[in-house]
Amino acid sequence: MTPTSPLAHGGMLLEWARYAAVGLELFGVAVIVLSVLLAAVGFVLSGLRAGDWPGAYDGARANLGRGILLGLELLVGADIIATVTSPLTVESVSLLAGIVAIRTFLSFALETEIEGRFPWRRHTAERAHPDQPPPRREKRTTSPPA
Repeated sequence: MTPTSPLAHGGMLLEWARYAAVGLELFGVAVIVLSVLLAAVGFVLSGLRAGDWPGAYDGARANLGRGILLGLELLVGADIIATVTSPLTVESVSLLAGIVAIRTFLSFALETEIEGRFPWRRHTAERAHPDQPPPRREKRTTSPPA
């Protein structure tokens, strides 16, 4: 932080940023917990309704992964805000770098797992998405002989 930065002098802006970081952290945790609950309920309802428990598992797993991914993104944002509001030292910046690196790796791994391919391979025509049914082939109908 530069000495002319509004955050350098403390005050109301600094307090607001700290509250924003804590709020984002709580929201990120809430998103993860809610996604666990919704994925579990969705798994049971889908399994009971369709009787296709392996398909219900794949869908619940993909939905849970999306929820965790969103929660991790919120937690990374909270960490960045918290670092900006704290005194910058080599230790605090390296701690942030480590946290962001770990969470980025987890996000990458989750996205790869959900999509079924690496992010740079999204342009492929056929999606290998666990909760998306395979493409249907249309039945050919032949007209009756005249």
